[in-house]
Amino acid sequence: MAQPPYRWSMKAKSEHMRLCLLALGWFLVVLSPVVGVLPGPGGIFLFAPGLVLLLRNSAWVRKRYAMLKRRWPKAGHMCDQAMRRQSALRRQRIAKARALGTD
Repeated sequence: MAQPPYRWSMKAKSEHMRLCLLALGWFLVVLSPVVGVLPGPGGIFLFAPGLVLLLRNSAWVRKRYAMLKRRWPKAGHMCDQAMRRQSALRRQRIAKARALGTD
C-alpha cells in the first residue's frame, strides 16, 4: 500500500504513536469546554495543546485549519502566535524581507 504524499510531515515515528497522540489531542479539545466552565482559564490550557497535537498528526485537521485561517485571517494569525507555529514565524520573516525589498 502506497504512503500518502503528506506522510513526511507527520511527527510521530510510528503509526501507533501517531494514533495515540491524535486520540489525546481530540480528548484535550473535547475536554476543554468541560473545564472551561470552571473558574479560571483552564479550558484554554487544554485546547491549545490539543490543537497542536491534532495539527501535527492529522492532515484532515491541517486542511480544515487552513480553510479557517483563509476565512478569518485575523483569528488564524492570533492562533498561530499563541501556538508559536514555525510556519507562521517563517511567513512573518518572508513578509518582513519583502517589505524591506531584500527578497
